[in-house]
Amino acid sequence: MIDHNGEQAGVVSVQEGIRRAQDAGLDLVEVASQAAPPVCRIMDYSKYRYEKEKKHREAKKKQHIVHIKELKLKPNIEPHDYQVKLQALRRFLERGDKTKITVMFRGREKEHMDRGRLVLDKLMSDAADIGEVEEAPTPLFGRMIVMMFKPKMKK
Repeated sequence: MIDHNGEQAGVVSVQEGIRRAQDAGLDLVEVASQAAPPVCRIMDYSKYRYEKEKKHREAKKKQHIVHIKELKLKPNIEPHDYQVKLQALRRFLERGDKTKITVMFRGREKEHMDRGRLVLDKLMSDAADIGEVEEAPTPLFGRMIVMMFKPKMKK
C-alpha cells in the first residue's frame, strides 16, 4: 500500500487500508491489480479523475483533425474554371486537409484519357510548392482518374 504522502506503507490487510484511508478522509484505490500482492494507494479519487479529464481536454485541444476534401474536374476544363479549382486546392492544403482529385470522363471523353492525365499533371506542377502527391493518379472503372494530394510538411 502507498499512503497519501506517496510513501510505501508496506503490505497491509484490506480492512487496515480502508481504515487508514477513512482516517485521512480519502479513498483507497487499487492501482495495480495484476501485481502480487495488489498495490493500493490512498488518494482523493474525485480529484484524480478531475485531473485526468483536464489533461485529456488539453490534449484534445492541441490535436489537428485531417479532413479529406474532394475536387472534381473534367478533362476539357476551361482555364478560368481550372484556376478556381486550383485556388480551392491551395486553400484546402493550407488548412492542412488532404485532397482527393477526381477527373471524370463521360461518353466519348473516355477515349481521351490522356487529356485527363494532362490536367492532373498541370495541377501537380501548379500546386507543387504547397502540396505533394500522396497517391499517384490511377484510373477507376474506366470513367475516372483519382489522385490524392497532401500538404507539404513544414520544417
